[in-house]
This record gives sequence, C-alpha cells and structure tokens, in this order.
Amino acid sequence: MHPVTPLRRAWAPVAVLVGWAVHDPDQAQRQLTRLTTTHLLIGLAVLIPAAALYGFLTWWFTHYAVTDTELRIRTGLLFRRTAHIRLERVQAIDVTQPLLARVAGVSKLKIDVIGTGKKDELAFLGADEARALRAELLARAAGFAPETAHEVGEAPARQLLRVPPGVLAVSLLLTGATWGTLLAAVVVPTLLWLATHNLWTVLATALPLVGAAGASSAGRFVGEYDWTVAESPDGLRIDHGLLDRAHETVPPGRVQTVRIVEPLLWRRRRWVRVELDVAGSSNSVLLPVAPREIAESVVARVLPGVTVPTGKELSRPPRRAARCRPLWWRGHGLAVTDAVFAARHGLLRRSLALVPHAKVQSVRLMQGPWRRALRLADVHVDTGANKTVTARLRDAGEAAELLRSQAERSRTGRRDAPPDRWMA
Repeated sequence: MHPVTPLRRAWAPVAVLVGWAVHDPDQAQRQLTRLTTTHLLIGLAVLIPAAALYGFLTWWFTHYAVTDTELRIRTGLLFRRTAHIRLERVQAIDVTQPLLARVAGVSKLKIDVIGTGKKDELAFLGADEARALRAELLARAAGFAPETAHEVGEAPARQLLRVPPGVLAVSLLLTGATWGTLLAAVVVPTLLWLATHNLWTVLATALPLVGAAGASSAGRFVGEYDWTVAESPDGLRIDHGLLDRAHETVPPGRVQTVRIVEPLLWRRRRWVRVELDVAGSSNSVLLPVAPREIAESVVARVLPGVTVPTGKELSRPPRRAARCRPLWWRGHGLAVTDAVFAARHGLLRRSLALVPHAKVQSVRLMQGPWRRALRLADVHVDTGANKTVTARLRDAGEAAELLRSQAERSRTGRRDAPPDRWMA
C-alpha cells in the first residue's frame, strides 16, 4: 500500500479511549480531574508512539497480488485474513477519494463481487496506481489475457449528463423530506424543553434530529455535488462529491430494478430522480435530479430496448380498491410490456419501478381476508438484488393471470438474455 496508509489506522488506539469515555462518562470525568500536566505528557508520550506503531504494523502486514485468475488481499496483524477474489466474478470497481486522501494524492479501490454483500477494498494506493490497477482488473474480468491486460488501459468514456450545482440545490429545497426533518429538529426539542426543562433530554433528542436534517439537506448536496454520468464499454460511470470524491461504475447486465421517483414539488419542472437496485452492489443512485426526458434516455442505456411507460399506459386498480386505501389507491398503477414489469405507487411522491423480465427470480400472489372479500390481490415480483416490486390492489382474476404470464415471461426472458459480461 501507499506509505501514507499507516495514518488510516493510527487513530484506532485513540478511538478506544474515546469509546471508553463515552461508555462511562462519569468515570472518565473523575480520571480527567486527577490528571496533572506530568501525567498528561507521559500519556501522550505513550499514546502517540503506540498509535504510530499500530498504524505501521497494519500497513506492513497488508499485501495484495494479482495472479492470472484472482486478486488476493492479505491483511491482519494478530488474526490473518486472506481474500481470494476471482476476476471473472468482479462486477464493479469503484475509486473513492476522501478529502484528506485527495490532499495526499491517494485513492481507495472498492471491489464489488458477485455473491458478496460487503465490498473488499484496497486502501490506499497512489491515485495513478489505483486507476491503472482498476483498468487492469476490469480488462482481466472482460477476458483479456494477463500479459496484455495492463496495456489495455482505462476504457474511453463519453459524458451523457452533468447535474449543475444550482439545480441540485433547488431540488433539495423542493423535497418534502428536507423540510420535514428541519421542522422536526426545531419543534421536537422545543416541546421537550417546555415539558421537562431538562437540558440533557433536549440534547439527546436534538442532536440526532439535527444530524438527520443535515444529512437530508447539506449532506446530500455535498455527496451529490457535480454529479456526472458517462458511458463507456464497461458500463455507466458516475463521478460525484464535493469533499469526498467517488468514481463508481454501474456494471452492465447487473441492474435488477430501475426506479423513477417524482416528488410532488418537482412535477412542474418535470424533474425526476433515478434509483437502482444492482445485484451485490451498494450503488443505488443513477441520477439525483434530471429532466424526465433526459432521465428516460439514460435509463434506456441501463436497460437497452426498454421504453418507460407513460402515465396513460399504466392501468389503475378497480374502483372497489378505494375501500382498502381511500384516495391513495389512485397512486397505484401497472404496465407489462415485452421488456419490463412496471409498477407505480405513491400519490404525493410517485415511484415507478421497472423490472426486466429476465431479472425476475420469483412471482407471488398474496391476499388478506379483507382483499379476498373484495376480490383484490397483490402480485409481488422478487429480483436478484433481494428486493421486491409489488403491483398492489389488482383484480383477483387479473392477478391470477398476471402470476401465470409473468412466470412464463421471466423464463423466456432469462433464456434469451445476453450474458452479464464486461464490455460485451
């Protein structure tokens, strides 16, 4: 790893002391009052070398190697761990740069592997070395020979979209969750103070609410700043971040579901947000905000041959569904095309989920006693990303036919689908 890597682990002994102080604040306060200047200097003289030694040893015992068939990562000071990552099972490699890493000129590689829920990572490598290693690993995963993979280089990319910072800021201001969390952060602590006059109770409630409000507004702006989507032979590349910079890839053929989200206050501007479910990956946002026409063109790149159904093409549940969900039943809709199963829900915040037939793992029909009496049923479609898309409040006869036909469409879709290969 890069020589700056020891700093990544050197703070661990300090974190242990902070954790002890948080766990038992009374005992920590008593110990701090007993400290003299001499004791403090001795403690620092022991703690700083110990932290430096710990960081150095974790760096010294961390190695990686690339063989003809796999990437091996060996870590561990006392308990050794060796990860064997087969290159043909690599589906995405993300390059991330936290703020301090950008200052130091280093990067972190996060590796998505089919069948694992947690990403293995290499932290830290020099920025140029990280990009070169990423390009070589992706070339190996695409089937290039080991002796030529390092010469392939990074695949060229063509920019499709860049989200202006002003548009992103306005979209956050027009999001109900932003104002809801800000309102809760102001109102709830005030009411608690009036009811209890206990400062610690107010602080214990206010701090999480303020943190949630910051994450839903300023946090999202910082994380989604300068969002750029580009197209390359190895998938759609996403770059974003104001402080921590991330370079992610949406792997080809691994997208299980695409959701087009349309908050109420965005509709006059025809803005939408596009989210993804990718098998074995934590990448979940394709576009934080974009005009609907542009978003649909990008969705067509992710799901080739798929046309997003319009509102008129979505069939509503029968009117008797209002007995189950008064007013809100109007937000549900369903459309099944030759390529996708499309289900919409939500009246104020609409969400249209698109599932390619080839990605459907199972189909289920469910009815509670009240819905059986009303001859209504829900049809659930399960995907390879352990997520479910549901067509709600359908007529029972329609749902039974949908169950049968969707199972057949999924079977033929998997048979005819192209292989999930890099650069295919």
